[in-house]
Amino acid sequence: MPSFDALLNAFITLFVTIDPIGNAPLFLGLTASLSKKDRRATALRGVLIAFGILALFALTGMAVLDGMGITIDAFRVAGGLLLFYTAFEMIYLQREERKKKTSTAAMKNQIANLAVFPLAIPLLAGPGAISATILLSSELSATSTNGHWMGVFILVALLFSIFLLTYVTLCGAEYVDKYLGDTGRLVLTRLLGVLLAALAVQYVADGAVQLFR
Repeated sequence: MPSFDALLNAFITLFVTIDPIGNAPLFLGLTASLSKKDRRATALRGVLIAFGILALFALTGMAVLDGMGITIDAFRVAGGLLLFYTAFEMIYLQREERKKKTSTAAMKNQIANLAVFPLAIPLLAGPGAISATILLSSELSATSTNGHWMGVFILVALLFSIFLLTYVTLCGAEYVDKYLGDTGRLVLTRLLGVLLAALAVQYVADGAVQLFR
């Protein structure tokens, strides 16, 4: 069993890198035109997908990316570019216009797409969270007195608890939405689009620096 300090450090590290509080307003902007039911469905799917991704990396470490010949820095650059595209659509309200033209069936596909990208990847299970998970898997396994798999099991349990908190946090964002109104949603969506673009550029810059160093 890892020490209490090691467990506390792992929990704080994962909480900061997954960042449920920081991602809540971004989630609100991305799902501004969705109903309460669809927003909760998107949050649940995104959280489950992100948990599955990080749990996979907790179990396998870098073996998955290494097997494909992909570095974490290349993953960071790719995620940043995709995130920037989403931010561009938010700023120019292209997402809103496209959603108004879709049918109910197409909207269901859009909900699924939102849950996968950008909510699950790269906002919740981004390069930082993946890197932290891989490092913590090695650390907790090494410090566990009950063997390698006990450390991995504890890490997966920590991930589960954090994603449970994340789901509650994302669902709570909808209560803020009803006080904004149409104008408030438009302003918030564009503002968060700018912030999302900055985050995307930071991902690309950090990844590029490491790739070309």
